[in-house]
Amino acid sequence: MSELRKRPWWMNTLMVFCAFMAVVYVPWDFFLKPVSQDQEVWFGIMLTGWWAKATEPLHWIIYAAGAWGFWHLRQWMHPWAALYTLQVAAGMFVWSVFEEQGPGLIAGALTALPFLLLASMLWRSRPLFLTTARQGEQNS
Repeated sequence: MSELRKRPWWMNTLMVFCAFMAVVYVPWDFFLKPVSQDQEVWFGIMLTGWWAKATEPLHWIIYAAGAWGFWHLRQWMHPWAALYTLQVAAGMFVWSVFEEQGPGLIAGALTALPFLLLASMLWRSRPLFLTTARQGEQNS
């Protein structure tokens, strides 16, 4: 339990989400979901079928790296976690506005807003990652 106290609750939530996606969801999606039903979104562009299946390992790597990086508070998580989350916000907006089944401009902005806030929180968490890196150097 003391390990979880090293980071704020919202970062623990992100870590658990990343772990779930890396260990449960993406493997299920990759190995069990039929290609005809597969969908992946990159930068707001939805890929389907084999294109989705082919890019899915990239999401797998991102989620696994996120879980490991948050758990160990790795220094490289700043700025990458914030930038990836910013990309998700932009992707949510782009998808909402430009996809046929997207909900539109206002809904896109509202959907992107929580991710923008999260990206800001991750950006401002830099001292946490640097402090942990310095502690690791001192313990070596």
